[in-house]
Amino acid sequence: MALTRDDVLHIARLARIAVTDDEVARLTVQLSGILDHFAALAAVDTEGVEPTAHPLPLANVMRADEVQPSLSRDEVLANAPMTEDGYIRVRAVLE
Repeated sequence: MALTRDDVLHIARLARIAVTDDEVARLTVQLSGILDHFAALAAVDTEGVEPTAHPLPLANVMRADEVQPSLSRDEVLANAPMTEDGYIRVRAVLE
């Protein structure tokens, strides 16, 4: 599908971007090529193919959520670079 100069200017206006005359010429060719690719995809026979969100069958790959022993508070604080009053101290992010 070949786009015209006016089509590209209309798309640019909808996208709220300013384009130069050189860009319009280049975008006319590029956008027309993109639409040609979509036309080729639309021409593919998909009769009998079920819609899917992913081409491969997926299964839950996470382990079961089970309670496990964890580090004690003292062990965690021993690994922290800075502590204060039994908590991990971090640099201020906001002033």
